[in-house]
Amino acid sequence: MPRSPVWQTIATTLEDEIARGHYRAGDKLPTEAELATRFAVNRHTVRHALSALAERGLTHSRRGAGVFVRAAPLDYPIGGHTRFSQNVRASGRLPDRRTLRMEIRPADAAEAEALQLATGAPVLVHEGISLAGGAPVAHFISYFPITRLPGLDATLRETRSVTEALRRHGIADYTRASTRLTAEAASATQARHLNLREGEPLLRSVALNLGPDGIPVEQGHTWFAGDRVALTVSHEETAAPRSTDAAPRHAGDTDIR
Repeated sequence: MPRSPVWQTIATTLEDEIARGHYRAGDKLPTEAELATRFAVNRHTVRHALSALAERGLTHSRRGAGVFVRAAPLDYPIGGHTRFSQNVRASGRLPDRRTLRMEIRPADAAEAEALQLATGAPVLVHEGISLAGGAPVAHFISYFPITRLPGLDATLRETRSVTEALRRHGIADYTRASTRLTAEAASATQARHLNLREGEPLLRSVALNLGPDGIPVEQGHTWFAGDRVALTVSHEETAAPRSTDAAPRHAGDTDIR
């Protein structure tokens, strides 16, 4: 019987190891040189095998960083009470976040309008990366009216949860007022943080969270890795009185909620 090409055998072996969990979503595969040594072949053969895995949607490469295992898309419902941690746990993965920036600065005109503040009023800026099962799935930037929530920055650092931090500051619950979804290309910085190629598609969510009294408590922008998240909009929950382009929010993408 005809023998399978060597590259195909290598691809099948790696695919089986990915299926068995030897390499999990977000993990980096061994280098071409390491795989060439393991299978006693040249790099061209290894490259052919890795290309086959990419064509099957199992891996993606990042220039200068290597080849990474793709995660099955995270089903991410968007509604009035969207919570990142709940959505991730429902998929059987563990939520996490990595903070990139936490600072207090004057609000620009768009931020002030969304948060019902005077332009130049202080806002807390919280930027980071949201992870599901250890794999980065989104880049977020949230804005909070810090004068209404003094000390929220310290609480966020302590709790690592927006929901818990707001609860400690008297906001027992919050509701997403509006959501605006657009497509964008990943910047060089976003690509590095999300293990993507520069220019790969991102799904951008812009939304606003309101406290029980209807006053804004968070404005946020989230950029989801387009191949890792499937956004589902709930029509019942998203009917909201407010809708402005500056009404962003992570609805949980911001961090762990």
